[in-house]
Amino acid sequence: MPRHLLPLTVFFALSAVPAAAQAPQFTAPQVYSQQQVYSPQQAYSPQYQPQQPQPQPQMRYAAAPRGEMGGGFLEFLFNGTGDAPRQYRQPPRYEVPQYVDPRAGQPERDLAPRGSVLGYPQDAIGAEPAHPAMDPRFLPQTVSYDGHHAPGTIVIDTPNKFLYLVQDGGKALRYGIGVGRDGFRWSGVKEITRKAEWPDWVPPPEMLKRRPELPRHMAGGPENPLGARAMYLGSSLYRIHGSNEPSTIGTAVSSGCIRMRNEDVIDLYGRVKVGTKVVVI
Repeated sequence: MPRHLLPLTVFFALSAVPAAAQAPQFTAPQVYSQQQVYSPQQAYSPQYQPQQPQPQPQMRYAAAPRGEMGGGFLEFLFNGTGDAPRQYRQPPRYEVPQYVDPRAGQPERDLAPRGSVLGYPQDAIGAEPAHPAMDPRFLPQTVSYDGHHAPGTIVIDTPNKFLYLVQDGGKALRYGIGVGRDGFRWSGVKEITRKAEWPDWVPPPEMLKRRPELPRHMAGGPENPLGARAMYLGSSLYRIHGSNEPSTIGTAVSSGCIRMRNEDVIDLYGRVKVGTKVVVI
């Protein structure tokens, strides 16, 4: 090779190296329709038969059962059928039971009369049988008194079952009483040593020995056998006291105490004081 052509040969050789060293270039893949393309000559050729379109798979839709949506506009939107909505199904109705007054048609009762309970006579609802009425002669009253005892003295007439509170002017207040039964009657002179309202009751040992079923202690109150008031006589076990059994007034049923109606013993309690003389005959 001639010497003057050597530089040109080297220049062209070096120029070709970068082009060969460049990274390969990739082109984006091209998408072609699967439909076959025919040229105009093929389209007008007697043998040309156009390709039939492939059937598309049928789309399936999920829809709630028609009977579970109740009809109406919601079913029209979501039933997936395109049918007109059915009439809205009303929810079941529950009837409230009506109260029937068993007294309907019966005449109205008048206002409850005195001595009745809830508008019915007491004997119509099984009320407790009444205790025997107390003899009216044992009710308190003022009587003539010609005894020799000073005014303010209490005189107990055991045989006739009366208690007298002697007054001035030959008068006395007389009360009916209950006295001791056979074997428990006594007589003598005592004085009131203590007074108590609605007293507690502690049966003495002698009484508990005879009747062990009795309580050892009972607080004061309407059911207490000592009643509303009690006046204790000396240091003995005897008292003048009230009673929750007014039917026993005028009888001999006690264990030696003098019993009175609660109304009467309250009246006597307010008229006497501690130290009052009591004569039992």
